[in-house]
Amino acid sequence: MSTPAVPILQGSATVALPVDRAFAFFTESFGSWWPAAYHIGQSEMADVVLEPRIGGRWYERGVDGAECDWGRVLEWEPPHRLVVTWQVNGHWQFDPDPVRASEIEIRFAADDYGQTAVTLEHRHIDRLVAGEGIAHTIAERGGGWSTLLELFAKTAENHSTGGDPA
Repeated sequence: MSTPAVPILQGSATVALPVDRAFAFFTESFGSWWPAAYHIGQSEMADVVLEPRIGGRWYERGVDGAECDWGRVLEWEPPHRLVVTWQVNGHWQFDPDPVRASEIEIRFAADDYGQTAVTLEHRHIDRLVAGEGIAHTIAERGGGWSTLLELFAKTAENHSTGGDPA
C-alpha cells in the first residue's frame, strides 16, 4: 500500500512595486511582513533572516537572540526567482536532514502596469516527516500561502508609500 501524495501548495499575489523592489523587499525585509506568531523557536520571534546567496540560511531570530533554522537557499536569481528548502516538519520542528526537506519556489514577474506578480509553489511536502500535517495546517488553518503573500504585498506597498525605499 502506497502513501498518498501530498499536494503541491501554491500561492500568489500582486504587489504594487517594480520587480526589483518587490524581490528586494521580500528577501531583505522578511521579518517585517512575516507574522510573528508563525515561528518554531523557543522564544518570541524578533526577526526572520534570509541570507542572499546559494547555501545561505533561512532562519528566525528570537527576542533572546537565539536562532532557529527553517531551511537553506537553493537558488538565488534576483530579481526573478528564489528557491529555499523548508525543513520544518509536521511537528513544527526544524529537521536538519536536507533529504527530508520540501522546497519553496517564489517567482517575481513584472506586469505591464509597473507591478509585480508573485507566485509561490511549495513542493515535495511528502519528504517531510509528517508532511501531510504541514500541508493541512498551511492550507486549512493558516489561510494558505496566498494569505501570506497578500500580507507581504500590503506591507511592501505601505512601506513604499511611507517614503522609505523598499
